[in-house]
Amino acid sequence: MPIRICMIGAGRVGQMHSNNILHSIPEVELIALVDPSVEVLNSTADAFEIQNRFLSLSAALNAVSFDAVVITSPTFTHKDLTLEASAAGKHVFCEKPMALSLKDCDAMIEAANRGRIFLQIGFMRRFDPEFVAAKTRIDAGEIGEPMLVKSLTHGPGLPPPWARKMSTSNGMIAEVNSHCWDAVRWMMNSNFRRVYAEVANLKGTGKGITDPEFYDNAIVTIKFENDGLGSFSGICPCDYGYDARMEIVGTKGILQIGDLKGQSVLICNNRDHGLVIPAYRSWQQRHEQAYIAEMKHFLECIKRGSQPCVGGVDGRWAVAGVLAATISFQQTRPVELQEILKENA
Repeated sequence: MPIRICMIGAGRVGQMHSNNILHSIPEVELIALVDPSVEVLNSTADAFEIQNRFLSLSAALNAVSFDAVVITSPTFTHKDLTLEASAAGKHVFCEKPMALSLKDCDAMIEAANRGRIFLQIGFMRRFDPEFVAAKTRIDAGEIGEPMLVKSLTHGPGLPPPWARKMSTSNGMIAEVNSHCWDAVRWMMNSNFRRVYAEVANLKGTGKGITDPEFYDNAIVTIKFENDGLGSFSGICPCDYGYDARMEIVGTKGILQIGDLKGQSVLICNNRDHGLVIPAYRSWQQRHEQAYIAEMKHFLECIKRGSQPCVGGVDGRWAVAGVLAATISFQQTRPVELQEILKENA
């Protein structure tokens, strides 16, 4: 019997996951779609031939039977949706960022445990073939013990309006760089001890954004509990394409992940412009296989009754890093993670 999914969110991410479920993942049925916007809901449902359409999760739970939800709606909705789904006994795949606060993360984890359901967070780099191969080689000791890890996530376009506001998204360090928070912790195999961050708004004004809290460039440095060092940068919009790369320096060598080149094709069609190598145009293109693999993993966990390899604790650590970095750039000082964890205990 196929696993039945209710997709929550009919925007870009919901469309991407819907497409993967329908065309790349067998033994699963996309039974319903939820979105508060009637226009967006019907447009996406028509595109993927989803008959059951609802303006709320509550309406979906009362009308159709399904096994799990995939939450792709804005960050500020994640906690309440997870609590409602968990109380109904539905497994939860929740896109990053997990939530806006550690208390929200804790509520989600507790609800999942209480409902005896699985909670997976959408850190797709954990399933990207290049990142998985790198982690395997690091764990095998090929570069020795990791000492320094660097990451970047640069997005081509402006984030949606809700993601530009600190109150609804925690800013770009959360919305764009959640993957960096998780990936550097994963590769270093250690939690964050101290964080320092700087941000700047260098393009927003020119693109008509007037929100005084908005920033489009960020750089973060990290001290890990095992004394390792880390850093990452975020830019959104960078305009040149989607860019996600990492570098890990160990006691015996170095490992680099990813490439700015989206294809191995080389173009020469103008003497003034010289050689052109196409870059990745979108996050969907850069991590196409990873998004399919993470959803397959979620469904396999449901079938086998096993915990996902990336769950609420991992999402919570990324949120903790975001909160520390936000205090850091707001108060221009390094922030100890213990300060964040104690305040939210």
